[in-house]
Amino acid sequence: MRVKVCGITLEEQLGNLISAGATFAGFIFYPKSPRYVLHRMDPGQIKKENRINKVGVFVNAPPEEVLQTVDDCRLHLVQLHGDETPKYCEKIADYISVIKVFRISDADNINWRIKDYRDVCDMFMFDTEGQVYGGTGKKFNWDKLSEIDIGKPYFLSGGIGPDDVTRLKEFAARPAAKDLFAIDINSKFELAPGVKDLAAIKKFTEAINT
Repeated sequence: MRVKVCGITLEEQLGNLISAGATFAGFIFYPKSPRYVLHRMDPGQIKKENRINKVGVFVNAPPEEVLQTVDDCRLHLVQLHGDETPKYCEKIADYISVIKVFRISDADNINWRIKDYRDVCDMFMFDTEGQVYGGTGKKFNWDKLSEIDIGKPYFLSGGIGPDDVTRLKEFAARPAAKDLFAIDINSKFELAPGVKDLAAIKKFTEAINT
């Protein structure tokens, strides 16, 4: 099971993510986030790391800003976490692979939410609905993903922590989880916002893949 560690802010930790079992490193380019990467790293530090898949996380940013950041940091994927339209996503996807995030509530019809994005995005991510953009540290009802055919590889996000190994394995074993591509983790594996507990991440990645 692939793991994306989001909210990376320290160069040393970025260099140690692969040994901790991560496949993707997520960098938040949203200035209002406590994990805004440019407070602690510059684009050159991000650019020179090429051993891991680098994902830039953006929230309603101007397309030109996104594409410039992709070049400056040599990103491999873009994760759109705001209210980006299908047309916006298509414009970015012409340049780089796009993950569109959907923040899910119990009342959501997921099939209706994603239908206009299927043809313009490369992957989806399902996170928990909250009052502000970004993670809530809480889970949504994963059973809602079992009700439809997603039709795209997707990341599962939203409050996933060290104690969720068994639940994740059980979910991944369902036929309805055939499009599950990766697990997205963040705040439950931190010592402080943007400072990861690499030992906990390594223990988690080993546990879900045994």
